[in-house]
Amino acid sequence: MSGGHEVDVGSPEKRKTLWVVLWLNVAIAIGFFAVGYFADSNALLANGLDNSSDAIVYALSLLALTRSRTWKRGAARFSGIMLLVFSAGVIFDAYRRFVEGSDPGGMLMMAMAFVAGLVNLYCLRLLQKVENKDVNMRAATTFSFNDFISNGGILVAGVLVWWLGTNWPDLLVGFLTAVIAIKGGIEILRDAHMDSHDDAGTKHGEKRN
Repeated sequence: MSGGHEVDVGSPEKRKTLWVVLWLNVAIAIGFFAVGYFADSNALLANGLDNSSDAIVYALSLLALTRSRTWKRGAARFSGIMLLVFSAGVIFDAYRRFVEGSDPGGMLMMAMAFVAGLVNLYCLRLLQKVENKDVNMRAATTFSFNDFISNGGILVAGVLVWWLGTNWPDLLVGFLTAVIAIKGGIEILRDAHMDSHDDAGTKHGEKRN
């Protein structure tokens, strides 16, 4: 974002888009938790946690729309940190299931991944249509893209679990979901850092006066 470019951060378009994406993520998270519990799936529970953190981030983004640029960066940084914390929890749960064992249901995994993929693709399309994205809208787009990729991974894992009768594909996707979350969190933190330099009229590595 250019420091001299004015953006209508409180536009009805952005508010409407974030509200729609927020509630869709809440619905998907509930679905992931419910199906993940009955399917004994680390990947589904991991994505439920992911979508829950996304919903919190979208709520923060709605608050940020009418706040200062500094407040926006703070909300974006919080979003990035949440992703990093979430990923650590997913990795721990995958390790626990690897040690203790699990029996994920492949068919339930495939069904939930298909439905969630359609919803996340719709969310991504809505966010891509928004013009003049600020740091929080860019974070929201990153989340939806990561979710869509994760859904594809769950679909593949569900096929392998159903075909091979083993839990390692489920654990692998849960782990990879955490890796994607780490990448997304780092990108959001980097974007917020660069936005602070843009706002101050400095470049990375330069000291502010």
